[in-house]
Amino acid sequence: MASKYAYNINNLKTMFERPYELRLPAVRVFGNLYFVGNQDGASWLVDTEEGLLLFDTNYPTAASLLIDSIWSLGFDPRRIIAIFHTHGHFDHFGATDLIKSLSGARTYLGIEDARMFRDRPELAMIQDSREAWLEIFEPDVEVRDGDVFTFGSTTVRAVACPGHSPGATHYFISVTDGNQSLTAGLNGGAGLNTLCVDFRRQYGVDWREDFLASIHRSLQETADIFLGNHTGQNRAQEKIQALQENPMAFVDPAEWTAFHKDLERRFLIMCAEEAEQE
Repeated sequence: MASKYAYNINNLKTMFERPYELRLPAVRVFGNLYFVGNQDGASWLVDTEEGLLLFDTNYPTAASLLIDSIWSLGFDPRRIIAIFHTHGHFDHFGATDLIKSLSGARTYLGIEDARMFRDRPELAMIQDSREAWLEIFEPDVEVRDGDVFTFGSTTVRAVACPGHSPGATHYFISVTDGNQSLTAGLNGGAGLNTLCVDFRRQYGVDWREDFLASIHRSLQETADIFLGNHTGQNRAQEKIQALQENPMAFVDPAEWTAFHKDLERRFLIMCAEEAEQE
């Protein structure tokens, strides 16, 4: 019997066939930070003095939604100078080649996922993107743990969080609104689907120890704004609706810690439930 934690392509039927049904309004989250994702995949845009930064380019079938979201905010996608990827799975780099062709943006990916692209490309799961055409890209910058990138007054600090993929990476981004500066923390990979027994047997990998260690390391970090790389992780859709009455709906310094504590709880439950299948 298939693990209930396994990746189920049937759950993505709407994303593959009618992605426009998953549209969400693009919104300002705080200051120079914006949401440009959809009901499933989260993408984030940061406006800096040097140009636009984009974090994750979503599913290949959602590329038009992403471009439209950026335009709807009054930004030109051709001003994107950097594309950061939280990890190397197809649903996070689906529009990377397109946007790079438009803007010439430099692409950033965790060094271990860049190695995965070269040595184990099947682990990028492009084969699960169905009819959508997608190729693995070669990152311009292989991101290492502790790297700090500066774009005008904006900094992006990378923290390796292997587990969901070998090169999953958190990004801590300085964002500003007038004289107020906050830190947005973008989770690099929280899915249990690549840790369940089915995935480990199919691909011959086991990243569970890395995942747990990354959770413990994540709990040493703090962020004023918690960002997910899937929209449900930080309840972005709910917060978008709340912005009308509360412009600070995304700001919650306790959410980063609460999310990772709950992630550890859910991970340990999965391990216990699947122990008998080992």
